[in-house]
Amino acid sequence: MSWKVHDDRACVLGEGAFWHPGLGKLFWCDIMGRRLLCDEGRVWYFEEHISALGWVNDRLLFVASETGLATFNLQSEVWFPICSLEADEPKTRSNDGRADPKGGFWIGTMGKNAEPDAGAIYRFHKGELRQLFAPITIPNAICFSPDGAFAFFADTYFGRVMRVALDRDGWPCAPPIKYLDLAAEGLNPDGAIITAEGDMLLAQWGAGRVAQYGPDGSFKAAFDLPTSHITCPALGGSNFSTLFATSALQGLSEATAADQPHAGCTFAIETSLTGLPAPKVLL
Repeated sequence: MSWKVHDDRACVLGEGAFWHPGLGKLFWCDIMGRRLLCDEGRVWYFEEHISALGWVNDRLLFVASETGLATFNLQSEVWFPICSLEADEPKTRSNDGRADPKGGFWIGTMGKNAEPDAGAIYRFHKGELRQLFAPITIPNAICFSPDGAFAFFADTYFGRVMRVALDRDGWPCAPPIKYLDLAAEGLNPDGAIITAEGDMLLAQWGAGRVAQYGPDGSFKAAFDLPTSHITCPALGGSNFSTLFATSALQGLSEATAADQPHAGCTFAIETSLTGLPAPKVLL
């Protein structure tokens, strides 16, 4: 399956790929560029890092920023704070995050220089923000089984993806267990989603690909892309079968970046997979 450049606006650190099911558009973040992008060509700039997205309705996006969770009105461009997120800790920022099937939103934090154990993973649900797991160094791969029975998350620093059982309201109800251990292969788990069939699509920083794993953790396929630092996948399009993936210039040497002219771009691959619409975030 061949790739194409979906959007050539290069991101320093592309993340948060998100297909809006109501608007039928792809949104994503450039964390270090402090901007929100849409594939219709629009871009919005902010005063702090933003990293992860959800939707409230066709006007309001749910946005995780450096210091909090907020809504952003795409029409009026009004930013409305919902709650703070480590706002008293200037050394951290948000990273990977995603809405869960119960209308909650999971978000990880990390040190701005990836300081060991500086971060954590939280869940916001109906006005409540609760810390779930700490310490975390680089939180990633937050995603959920189609039936909402399990959540997945990674600490990229250790190369492991964990799975945790959830209760009927979407809160963890058991200790996390190992789903994937990629350390021996030298692979770095980044953003992830789960398909309608229950497979994980996992971006792998440094490997230039999105890898597909079965519900049992078995490797099934890889979607190769033309730059090393692939960061976050999304399935969208009219049939939720187009695989989108963000990437990053960050971490590439000048020579490597010159050899990878599409670094930082957002890519698309037509697949036979089927994605699921992102759940609405319940405020």
